Amino acid sequence: MYLTYSLLTFAFFVTVSPYFGYQALRYRKYVSSFWQRLGYLPVSLNLDAESSIWIHAVSVGEVLTARALLPELRERYPSLRLFMSTTTMTGQRLARQNLQGLDGVFYFPFDLNFIVSRTLRLVKPKLFIMMETEIWPNLLRACHRNGVKTILVNGRISSRSYPRYCAIRPLFQKVLAHIDRFCMQGNESSRRLIALGADPARVTVTGTLKFDSLEPPAARPVLQTRDRVLRYFRISDRRHVVIAASTLRGEEEPVLRAFAKIKLATSDAFLIIAPRHPERFDEVVRMVDFAGFSVSRRSDLQIDAEPRVDVVVLDTIGELARLYQIATVVFVGGSLVDVGGHNILEPAIFGKPIVFGPWMQNFKEVAETFLAANAACQVHSGGELEETLQALLNDPVRRAGLGATARALVESNRG
Repeated sequence: MYLTYSLLTFAFFVTVSPYFGYQALRYRKYVSSFWQRLGYLPVSLNLDAESSIWIHAVSVGEVLTARALLPELRERYPSLRLFMSTTTMTGQRLARQNLQGLDGVFYFPFDLNFIVSRTLRLVKPKLFIMMETEIWPNLLRACHRNGVKTILVNGRISSRSYPRYCAIRPLFQKVLAHIDRFCMQGNESSRRLIALGADPARVTVTGTLKFDSLEPPAARPVLQTRDRVLRYFRISDRRHVVIAASTLRGEEEPVLRAFAKIKLATSDAFLIIAPRHPERFDEVVRMVDFAGFSVSRRSDLQIDAEPRVDVVVLDTIGELARLYQIATVVFVGGSLVDVGGHNILEPAIFGKPIVFGPWMQNFKEVAETFLAANAACQVHSGGELEETLQALLNDPVRRAGLGATARALVESNRG
C-alpha cells in the first residue's frame, strides 16, 4: 500500500514540477517555496541547533488555531525550538507576521521518502504536531521509525471526507497506527476515526481548539479600536457595513445580488468582500464592476479620503480580523457552495451577527452550537441570503441580540 501511495505521489510530483518551473522562471513565483518543499530549508532556521517541536498548519485557519498552543509549548519545553510549516502562501505569511514565539517557519515538504527524511534530519523534531486532519503517510512512517512522537490536534473527520477515507481504509489504518495521540474536536469525529482503525485508547475528545485560539478584542494590542478603524478607512459611523468574509467562486454573485437589494433600501450601505484566495482578487474586482457597483481594491484606497465606492475588495492579508469591528453584519463564505464552511468565531468574538450557508460540515459542531443558541443565522440559497441580510439591517435589536449571544458563546467555551 505504501509503495502504491509513493508511486502515485511521485507521479503527481513529476506532473506538477513543470508548472512550478514555468511559474518560477516567468513570474519568480514559488522559487523559495519549491526548494523548501524539496527539503532544502533556509539557513536562517539555525538548523545546527538542538532538537525541536514541529507544528504543521495547512493554511490561515490552522495557523490561527495553532496560536493557542504556542505559549503552553514554550513553557513546557523551553529547551526545544518551535518550528511551523504551512502549505499555502497565505498561511506562511500569516505565521511569519503574526505569530510570536516561533523559531522558524517553512513550507511543508512533498510527502516523498527521500524528501521527508531530509527534512526530519534538518529539523530534528522530538514531537510532530498536525493541526486538524493533515495525515501524510510517508512522513508519519518516517517519524515513527525515527522515534518522533506524533499528535493530531483539533482533529476532525467530516461527513464529506469520511467516505473517501473508508475507501482507502487498509492504508489509512496503517498510517493511524503511527500516530501516538488523537485529540479530536467532537464525539462524531472520534467515532469515525475509531471506525477507520485508530486505537480507541489513543483517541481523546478535547473539543475544538478554535475557541481558545481567539484573543478577546481587549487583549489585541495590534488591533485598533472600532472608531480608529472607521477613521482609518474614512467610513462614516452611520453607514451600514456588510462584510462577506472568505468567499469562494460561486458566492460573490449572490452576495452582490443581495447587496443590490440592500442599496435600494439603504443607499449608503457599504460592502467589503474578502476573497478566500489571493489569486482571485482580480476576478472579484471585475465581477463587482460588471455588476454595476463602483469598486476599489483595499490596497488602492486613499487613506486620507472616504472611499467613494460601493464595494471594497480586501486584497491584503491579515486585515480581516480587525475589520470585523466595523461590520454591521457578516456573511461567512465557503458555505453557500459545497466546500464545508469557514470559521465563524472571529466575527463572533466581536459580537457581530453572523450569517452562513448550508454547507458547514467542516465546522459542524460549532455551527450546530451557534444555531441551537440562536447565535447565528443559516440560509440555504442566494434568495434567503438577500432576505436575511435585509432583515438584519432593518432590525438593530435582533442584530444586537445575535451578536451578544455569539460573543457570550465564545467566552463560555474557552478552556
